[in-house]
Amino acid sequence: MRATARRNLPGRLARDIAPELGIERTHGIDRLIRDIETGHFERSLSALTAAGALVTAAEIFFEHDSASFGNKMMWLPVALGPAGVAAGIAGVFSKRLAKTALPVASAAIVLNGLQGTYLHARGIAQKPGGWSNTRYNMEMGPPLLAPLLVTVVGGMGLLAAILRREQ
Repeated sequence: MRATARRNLPGRLARDIAPELGIERTHGIDRLIRDIETGHFERSLSALTAAGALVTAAEIFFEHDSASFGNKMMWLPVALGPAGVAAGIAGVFSKRLAKTALPVASAAIVLNGLQGTYLHARGIAQKPGGWSNTRYNMEMGPPLLAPLLVTVVGGMGLLAAILRREQ
């Protein structure tokens, strides 16, 4: 009844009356911490992993396509994208898949992101002037830090997998 009472009260009225009714109001970081403690954040993070994997896989496809997929390893992050999307969506709806498929797909994405960082650094080194011409080669060569963004998507999936799930 108390939570329902708060939901039915307009903003200012809820702020003024909520303490009198014994209703605890949470804001900002306190609400995020409560969501993590109660398991409400696990599903959200699984969904964010799916969305992030979709966006990054599309971006990677277009960037690697502009490079004509010159190295066959360029296909790997494109292929891992749909796996991350599927595992993220499955993690939203299934606790079992959130604890099995999502961490496997996310770990593969993290490892591929680290591998991509190495390959991009090697690509910069192979450009004329190599690392002695760092500024130019980083601007004109493969983006050095872009693969690390992919690891963030994988990291979100790993975090979602270890968080407690709501009942």
